[in-house]
Amino acid sequence: MNSGTTKFYSVSFLFLAMLASRSATAEVVKIGSAAPTTGSIAHIGKDIENGALLAVEEINAKGLTIDGKKIELQLDRQDDAADPKTATQVAQRLVDDKVVAVVGHGNSGASIPASRIYYDAGIVQISPGTTNPVYTQQGFRTAYRVVGTDAQLGPALAQYAHETQKLKNVAIVDDATAYGQGLADVFRQRAKSLGMEVLSTDETNDKAIDFRAILTKIKSERPESIFYGGMDSTAGPFVKQAKQLGIDVPVFTGDGACTDKLSELAGSAVDQVVCAEAGRDIKAMPGGKDFGIRYEKRFHQPAEVYAPFAYDAVYIIVDAMRRANSVDASKILSAMPTTDYNGVTGKINFDNHGDLQHGVVSLYDYKAEKKTLLDVVKM
Repeated sequence: MNSGTTKFYSVSFLFLAMLASRSATAEVVKIGSAAPTTGSIAHIGKDIENGALLAVEEINAKGLTIDGKKIELQLDRQDDAADPKTATQVAQRLVDDKVVAVVGHGNSGASIPASRIYYDAGIVQISPGTTNPVYTQQGFRTAYRVVGTDAQLGPALAQYAHETQKLKNVAIVDDATAYGQGLADVFRQRAKSLGMEVLSTDETNDKAIDFRAILTKIKSERPESIFYGGMDSTAGPFVKQAKQLGIDVPVFTGDGACTDKLSELAGSAVDQVVCAEAGRDIKAMPGGKDFGIRYEKRFHQPAEVYAPFAYDAVYIIVDAMRRANSVDASKILSAMPTTDYNGVTGKINFDNHGDLQHGVVSLYDYKAEKKTLLDVVKM
């Protein structure tokens, strides 16, 4: 055996010894991440995944010890494609992977069907983006969220339309998903209670790209405003085509469309949009500025909408581990109701449904195609 071979074996044995030492001293604990990282809203899903990943990497770098044992967190990343059927398959995969908790899913249509699987398995699910009230009204003690709900978003938008912009009527369109339809329903209810006339309600779908038939009908109704319930991938073309048809009225929409990408998809027509997010603007979050710097340094792009919420969700799970002094999924679940955590997004406490106790809604418009904060409403 020559010296080169001896050196090779020495390095190999050293590497194996390091791996053995690491596995002997650190227990790997998996946290699931479920979000749409492919498809038309992949940019939103990747934002969620990146927020969770940043938290995991930071916690591992600082070191985590639970019950006297060194813990290495691992993010089990799964793509649900924003599809209800895929979401249930992803949920079962995460359960089979023995994750101790899940950050996800990103949208209501995925979160709601997946929530039954996590409930049956006794695994905490914290959604950073689900706003449909049904998600936490099913009686599943595993379901939590770190954003507000459509029951807050819809009324805030309707109130702004009626009281600030003095609009008397509205035409309503949604994408027939749990998110879009749910948001449209609560907007309609609040608008009617304020005295606004609802001229019409129409449905499209979350894959649509041509809205001219619906918009031509709406144009004949001469609305003072339009509400659109859906994600930015469809809201962008909807708003753009409305302007092309000469429908020059405000378009109200929710957090799924309230993104920088909406400007790319709608062009100059985006300046007609007023949208709402179920939480504070990142610049107004207690830890938002520092988070934004760290996120951009790690991923070489700004955070979208949900990254800070996914980031906080991971830290909340770890906070529950510490308080339970355990990485057992059932004990993490038992610790969740008493969460009292100050995160990037603000103070986080949950009510007995798993919803935030202190929700806020941020309203935005677009000026010269740039998303601009209008107001923050405490709910």
